[in-house]
Amino acid sequence: MAQDSAGAFHVGLTARRVVDAALELTEESHLLGWSVRDLAKRLGVAPSVVYHHVGGRDLLARHVVERVLADLAPPPADLEWREWFRTLLLSIRPLVTRCPGVAKWLLMHGPAFPAIIPVIDAGVAALQRAGFGERTGVAYAALLNNALLTITVGDDRVLHEVDGPRDHATMMSEFQAAGASSPGVAVLTGSLMRPFAEGGPDADRRREAYYRFVVENTIAGLTVQLAPDVAAARPT
Repeated sequence: MAQDSAGAFHVGLTARRVVDAALELTEESHLLGWSVRDLAKRLGVAPSVVYHHVGGRDLLARHVVERVLADLAPPPADLEWREWFRTLLLSIRPLVTRCPGVAKWLLMHGPAFPAIIPVIDAGVAALQRAGFGERTGVAYAALLNNALLTITVGDDRVLHEVDGPRDHATMMSEFQAAGASSPGVAVLTGSLMRPFAEGGPDADRRREAYYRFVVENTIAGLTVQLAPDVAAARPT
């Protein structure tokens, strides 16, 4: 009997179990690194069963992202806007780095599902209270996009690791050769390229430090942008 015909082979399989398995595959590889066929194999069913219970690849990815962000809550409303976004962005990183590709999906599609709407509303309100006015949307986008882009760059390395050792050796050889005649390349090779590419706990610590650097400097830049408006609004 063909596996994709109705029968006892998938009795008890639920949409939740399908998404659970998709989440596991994402944690092991990348949100864009597995197929419906891979997922069906993990579950021991035919691909048509996956489509029947949840849907196609795009819908599966959406469900995975929604599951990853299910526990994300807005920071306290009484926080000043800089501390509000600092708290939010530092809490997002461990959630999405656990599942490579989620940050990229959010950049491409936006967090337009019910569980995240309160976070968006609270963030926009924090910026409005701070006095960003018409620039609120741009400020919100800069904060979230810079953070998510930083995570995405690290995540996308996972998609290109088939030739990992060879590619790493070739890349480092090229950078070292260029660094011999370029002080700029030598600095980047020593402080970023080599420690990030070599992986391990030290690379993880450096990625987190770089992420914090991006978050803090985005906040600092927006503070400078806001300063003239705040000064103009003060009573003379």
